[in-house]
Amino acid sequence: MTKNIGLQVKTPKTECDDDLCPFHGVLSIRGKLVQGKVVSARAPKTVVVQQEFPRLDIKYKRYARSQSKLHAHRPQCIDVKEGDIVLTAECRPISKSVSFVVVEVVS
Repeated sequence: MTKNIGLQVKTPKTECDDDLCPFHGVLSIRGKLVQGKVVSARAPKTVVVQQEFPRLDIKYKRYARSQSKLHAHRPQCIDVKEGDIVLTAECRPISKSVSFVVVEVVS
């Protein structure tokens, strides 16, 4: 049974028994939503998401492209591979570097 997480996202088709899943477990989401590209999906439960955004360069008075990476937990019910665009939501800290969870695969 899938629970409502408070976001307008597609629910996963498969069920999982992961406690850290926002749809089937007890993990609640709050805070920021980040959309980015999956750069690495080699770890079994973690993905690395790269976010690109414009940054103002004050000296030259123009915008430069900047990027940052963040680690996100991947529940078992969401199938993610490298190159996918995903939507991640902030949650409580799961480990030292993981404070986001994958909520939806956009494309």
